[in-house]
Parts: sequence; structure tokens; C-alpha cells
Amino acid sequence: MTTFLFDGDDTAPVTILLAHGAGASMDSPSMTATAKALAAAGFQVARFEFHYMAARRYGQRKPPPRAETVNPEYIKAIADLRARGVTGKLIIGGKSMGGRVASMVADEMFAKGEISGLLCLGYPFHPPGKPDQLRTKHLIGLKTPTLIFQGTRDEFGTRDEVAGYGLSDAIEVIWLEDGDHDLKPRKSISGFSAADHLKTLAETVKVWMVQPSTSSSSGQARG
Repeated sequence: MTTFLFDGDDTAPVTILLAHGAGASMDSPSMTATAKALAAAGFQVARFEFHYMAARRYGQRKPPPRAETVNPEYIKAIADLRARGVTGKLIIGGKSMGGRVASMVADEMFAKGEISGLLCLGYPFHPPGKPDQLRTKHLIGLKTPTLIFQGTRDEFGTRDEVAGYGLSDAIEVIWLEDGDHDLKPRKSISGFSAADHLKTLAETVKVWMVQPSTSSSSGQARG
């Protein structure tokens, strides 16, 4: 059974399931702050770890596997979350690699009516310094309503680069000024704090959830 960390009210009408990035655990400061911000906006948030990351808690230093190899673990986490009695609308996603894995299983889950949308926090469009190694092929025809939050300083995909990717109309990319891959800005330069960006993120997700495409579980892409 998948182990979850919960934030927010367990009677919330929408639950957001989040997986971590390649190098940091589900209870990293960045993941915790994001979960708290989403919970404050009225969501229930559930975080979980892939097996390789969970093993690090017991002294096994396993490197991150290829993202697609953990797709079954994400699908199992959805089933385990439901088995715990979590009902209502479900948004899946995660930080960096976690969001990428969620994006690879999203259409299958959306078509089955299991999820209502996808939330990616700092999507790794390409490895830093390797703009030709794109991880976007499955995003071109994606049908699941999707929000991607990306910092304008993110080395895994800049605003100019992402503009040329031809992403699905179901995807909306929200740019956070001066944010890095953790969406954190430099306050002395941008005037924004990490808390400011997380509040914007949470409020944007809240508004997005009442739009027609995510308020039902039909297989229609957002225009």
C-alpha cells in the first residue's frame, strides 16, 4: 500500500495527488510549502514517493530510474488513494519528474473518469543545457485538462523555448516571474517571494477547477 502525507480537509471536494521530483523527497521544504498553500486554498493534498525515493529512508541510495518505468507506481498510488476512501474529484501531478510521470499516465486515467486534471510544477521539458533532448512528445496530443506552472528562470524549459513546442490546447502554462525550477523567485530582483508565487499557484488552480473542462470528467480537451 502506498504511504501518503495528507494536508487539508479530508472532506474537501477536490483532492490533489502530488509526486516528488527526481532528487528530493515528498516532505522536502518545496513540496511541503506547495502542499500547505494548496490546502489553504481549500484542497485536500496527498503526497507520495516512488519506491526508489522511499528506499532512501532506509539507507538505500538508489538513483532516479527512467521516468516511464515508474508509471505503474503512479497508477497504483491513484488506486490506493481511492482504496483509502478518498472520493470526489482528483487532480494528479507533481514536482518536475513527478509531474512528468503523472502526465504520462494522465490520458489513460482521464479517459476512464478516474481524474479531472493534471497539475505540473516545474515541468522538465528538457535536461538543463540540453534543449534538443525534449520530453514533450506525449504533450502534443494530451487530452487531459492541464496546468503547468513554470518559473521564468527554469533551466528545464524557458518561456521562449516552450512557446515553440506546439503543446496541446488542453495545456495552459502559467509563468511565474523570476521563478527557478522550484518556482522560487529572487525577491530582491523580482519583488516576489516564494510564498507569493505559491499563493498565486493555489488560487489559479482553484479558479481553474470551476471551469467547464475540469468540472466534469468527460474526455473533452480544453480549447
